[in-house]
Amino acid sequence: MTTPPDGQDRVIRVLLADDQTLVRAAFAMLVESAPDMAVVGQAGNGREAVELARTERADVVVMDIRMPGTDGIEATRMIASTEDLAGVKVLVLTTYDTDENIVEALRSGAAGFLVKDTRPAELLAAIRTVAGGECLLSPGPTARLIARVLRAPSPVPAPAALAPLSAREREVLTLVARGLNNTEIADALALSPLTAKTHVSRIMGKLGARDRPQLVIAAYESGLVVPATHEA
Repeated sequence: MTTPPDGQDRVIRVLLADDQTLVRAAFAMLVESAPDMAVVGQAGNGREAVELARTERADVVVMDIRMPGTDGIEATRMIASTEDLAGVKVLVLTTYDTDENIVEALRSGAAGFLVKDTRPAELLAAIRTVAGGECLLSPGPTARLIARVLRAPSPVPAPAALAPLSAREREVLTLVARGLNNTEIADALALSPLTAKTHVSRIMGKLGARDRPQLVIAAYESGLVVPATHEA
């Protein structure tokens, strides 16, 4: 492992959880090539991932969904609900077109998700994003996937669920559900980035959401955001 870049004095400790040895090996080579990251463990199933996250003090777990025994969804739920693992962030892997359990993973506390054919640079950037305390919600794939899974055939509005929110907060929540970050929300609504961030934090508090992925799900489930009919 090389020295982290100037200005960064902490190496991101990454745990890889996937039941395919070759996949783990490929990801390990990629992560170890980054000067600001280190692979601290590899797990073949979810229970191993939870145990290693604790013993190896992982910062980020790159978690496959479909594994034998304890799968990635249950492992994510266990990590998110365990007090001494509160600082561990989970990036869930999915095949996107077939693995719609990703929504349940987001509900369970994942910081975001990646598709398995993600480009190497994007994977490293995603690890840095969640290690820095942010959630990985890209405008396209995340919103489309959640919308497709939550389509019932059509969303059933539940306005009571959003009753605590002001009109401005509903506007902000709509933009969060579209995948915009705080800076983009600020630009769209002519706010300062700090004000946008404050709105997002207040919305989380009012809705009891842990993170932005849960806000996206709440927006679709409440009917505030309706999936576009052209989305596949």
